[in-house]
Amino acid sequence: MMKYATPITCLVVLLQSASGFSPSSLQSKHLTCPSPSSFAGSTTKINNHGSINLLQCNTSIKESSRLYMSDGEAAAVPQKKGFVGKMKSKIPPAAERKKLVPLALMFFFILFNYTILRDTKDVLMVTAKGSGAEVIPFIKTYVNLPTAIGFTALYSKLCDRMEQKNVFYTCTIPFLFFFLAFAFVIYPNVGALHPHAFVDKIALALPEGFGAPLAIVRNWSFAVFYVMAEMWGSVVASLLFWSFANEVTTVDEAKKYYPLFGLGANVALIFSGQYVRFVSTLRANLPPGVDPWGMSLKYLMGAVAVSGGCLVSIFSYMQRNVMTDPACVDQEKQAERKKKKKVKMTLKDSAKFLVSSPYIRDLAMLVISYGMCINLVEVSWKSKLKAAYPDPNAYSSFMGNFSSATGSVTLVMMLLGRKIFQKFGWRKAAMVTPTMIGVTGLAFYALTIFAPFFAPIAASMGTTPLMLAVFVGAAQNILSKSSKYSLFDPCKEMAYIPLDQDSKTKGKAAVDVVGNPLGKSGGAMIQQILIFGVGSLAAATPYLAGILGVLLFFWYKAINSLAGQFEEAMEASGETPM
Repeated sequence: MMKYATPITCLVVLLQSASGFSPSSLQSKHLTCPSPSSFAGSTTKINNHGSINLLQCNTSIKESSRLYMSDGEAAAVPQKKGFVGKMKSKIPPAAERKKLVPLALMFFFILFNYTILRDTKDVLMVTAKGSGAEVIPFIKTYVNLPTAIGFTALYSKLCDRMEQKNVFYTCTIPFLFFFLAFAFVIYPNVGALHPHAFVDKIALALPEGFGAPLAIVRNWSFAVFYVMAEMWGSVVASLLFWSFANEVTTVDEAKKYYPLFGLGANVALIFSGQYVRFVSTLRANLPPGVDPWGMSLKYLMGAVAVSGGCLVSIFSYMQRNVMTDPACVDQEKQAERKKKKKVKMTLKDSAKFLVSSPYIRDLAMLVISYGMCINLVEVSWKSKLKAAYPDPNAYSSFMGNFSSATGSVTLVMMLLGRKIFQKFGWRKAAMVTPTMIGVTGLAFYALTIFAPFFAPIAASMGTTPLMLAVFVGAAQNILSKSSKYSLFDPCKEMAYIPLDQDSKTKGKAAVDVVGNPLGKSGGAMIQQILIFGVGSLAAATPYLAGILGVLLFFWYKAINSLAGQFEEAMEASGETPM
């Protein structure tokens, strides 16, 4: 015969089984119980052996127990959040929003400019008279790298003599003046400034292999623009912005927000890409006698100047309103940093200091490996891109769509990046970018090496092997760059936060400003050696694929080494290891 127990009976038995609670202890307590009728539909059966089915009385126990809780105890019980509550919980606190929103806007304007500059520099050099994609390795090796080394020495001096905010202004504003001057002063006078006749005479007396270096001399103002555009990415985006971001955020905040930090910035890729495309369409409707590319440069560099002005204004706002707010930035640490006497080192001493640090060496290996790997694939792709789009307007329009696609894919990767950090930690997140470059890069090389095999496939798709290689190479670049923006950059920047101030400033300058062009020029040097050795870039492709595999091995090795040091540095600084 079945018997029934009220919820209070279930509660007594549950407490008795869990913590030795006995009914006798109730004698000294006043305990009232709601009537059984109030629990209609939630009574519990007791079987013939007298045991209680606790699963069936679970709901009743919860309801009963809440009746006897104090207000504090009831508040401590976690409540299920609705959709609105969940959304509110994901919004950063006001103090964090005060610094994260301006930082995101700064990154937006920096990448808006860099995308326009990157697309413009390629169009200028690749389509210039007597030039082509083969010129890029020589610029990166013999022009960009020495410039980067010289800037690093200058930046080290500026850091010794100025406050960090003044270093930002001193390094950023000259870029904006140069880009305006190039569009409105230099480019309209390239006919008089570029020594075409002089270079033509020299070319007659030199072997054909000197064509690329001579193209740099022939189009020297374009080469200077190319280097300045590259330096904007290395100096303003990688060095100045991230140094400032690392100064105002903690490691815990970086874990949460750095993967999402670039969301606004990568919207900039979409906007800037479409702006470049829009300017390209304006060129098609110009009357005869108007230089279409000269007009485009004025529109493009005008947008760069306006965007740069917004960047400087936001930085100034943060200096006045965020850096002085104790809720946003630890004022004691700021004061200690200002009081700390700066150690002035020569360039030689700085180099010794950096080389002696395994932590900085591993960071440099990450940056150099990325630069070399992406360069090995990118130059081969751009040579095919020029063959497919020899006209500057068509080339520029394609690059605009390419930038927009990169931004769209990066937005998705940013959302995934935060989940990857939370679930797998820093080490696994850092491994995504080399894996992406390895898989997509080897696929592009396979398409190039085995082009005859893929010819029937291309024909069945209604295209040519050249266009198929262009689109596969574009996909490779998009996926590689999106994983860089969403995972590689946040991983790299998080690693700087636990370091001391000298390592953050001078170490970061060496890694980002020198390491990045060193990686690209290293890849360019490899290509030059192979071209001289085997005769052409196409013939060197199998060797480039093998070298790519070797570089990826050292990249993975540096990641594993740095991951252990990063965790130790966070523990030493009191941060939570990832």
